Amino acid sequence: MTGEILDNQGRGNAGWHWPSVHPEGRKFAGVAAVLVVLAGATGWEMLAFLLAGLMVFILAFFRDPLRVTPQGDRTIVSPADGLITLIGKVPPPHELMIDDGSGVPLLGPEPVTRISIFMSVFDVHINRAPIGGTVRRVIYIPGKFLNADLDKASEENERQHLLIDRGNGLMIGFTQIAGLVARRIVPFVKPGDIIAAGQRIGLIRFGSRVDVYLPEGTEPLVVLGQKVIAGETVLAEAGRMQVIEGVAQ
Repeated sequence: MTGEILDNQGRGNAGWHWPSVHPEGRKFAGVAAVLVVLAGATGWEMLAFLLAGLMVFILAFFRDPLRVTPQGDRTIVSPADGLITLIGKVPPPHELMIDDGSGVPLLGPEPVTRISIFMSVFDVHINRAPIGGTVRRVIYIPGKFLNADLDKASEENERQHLLIDRGNGLMIGFTQIAGLVARRIVPFVKPGDIIAAGQRIGLIRFGSRVDVYLPEGTEPLVVLGQKVIAGETVLAEAGRMQVIEGVAQ
């Protein structure tokens, strides 16, 4: 189904597929498989079972399912699977506002709505582009490994800022943030790359968070406590202001 066009008129073909495993995880699963064989061959059966469980967990963690991304000039999709834990008005990250002399369009200093998506170890950790366009910035910042659910993790944890320019005046900045367990942010893109909405742009290993900075004059179409899916859930439509309430049940 990769690259196939499906629509709301019933056109296209959809079906369930086993999710593939991203290459980043195959090497870890391979090491675990070798250890399972060695433990079994030396009579450590209990250890072999434990290692087999670890191998299954690794395969599940690095699963990379297909996603169908809604298309639209104003559509902003979720870059991560997870739970909406914070929504609030804040200035964009300093790194996405600094003029480095390159002439690259940047975000303004005015406060905008930030949506924070917390990813547990059970979520898919492949991150995707919230809009299509040109990657203007990819900036890695070393830092701490605080609980990614804390508000201060946006400024103190290891993180990576990305800025995508659609070319029609719409720019989206977002940040991959490492958490308590996460120890590495792996980028798949670099400045100058032209990408599509929903395209895989990187991953964060073992529990983390992604912050998305909506453009000025845009309110989220998601609510606190909502579960979102990378590349599929519509976070917002640029320029749309609407108060939405949710009911936990």
